[in-house]
Amino acid sequence: MSNVKLAIIYYSTTGTNYQLAQWAAEAGKQAGAEVKIFKVQELVPQSVIEGNPAWKAHVEATKDIPVATPDDIVWADAIIFSTPTRFGNVASQIKQFLDTTGGIWFHGKTVNKVVSAMTSAQNAHGGQEQTILQLYTTMYHWGAIVVAPGYTDPSLFAAGGNPYGTSVAVDQNNQIVGDKQAYQAAVAHQTKRVITVAEWVKKGIQ
Repeated sequence: MSNVKLAIIYYSTTGTNYQLAQWAAEAGKQAGAEVKIFKVQELVPQSVIEGNPAWKAHVEATKDIPVATPDDIVWADAIIFSTPTRFGNVASQIKQFLDTTGGIWFHGKTVNKVVSAMTSAQNAHGGQEQTILQLYTTMYHWGAIVVAPGYTDPSLFAAGGNPYGTSVAVDQNNQIVGDKQAYQAAVAHQTKRVITVAEWVKKGIQ
């Protein structure tokens, strides 16, 4: 049984990154961690969401997922972020959440958090790697310990080989392109790697 507290923080419009978050949560629980899923605060006007049936349906389906706060970062030993790619960067909703963590950063509450990230885009070269690296830049300022999957397991190659974090492409129907089982396996490996490193860190600090 792991003693790691894992927070999975995501933003999703039509469900792709929520699916990645769910896969990570499942793997985290299987590894014995205490897992909580959080979404970040939506910034888009409700009128815009109402005009997109898929977006509206996803918002309704996830209305009971709690919204992340800086206190959830303080609680966690490890954090996995999942965000869509927006022009090679994180979604503005994720960025807005990160910008609210200045207070806990100032008091050293982000130091030694073990962090990893996942992402999605509409095509295989839509900026996924750059998006994850942009998020990791903030993590370096946090003093967090970034745990990328690298090429530490065959599942990473089957899922496209992104060494920075699991990334997927989606089609125009908002469906993941390719072998979902391969992506799920990659997410599971990445999650378990994060938990393992978080266990090492906790033992070292104790």
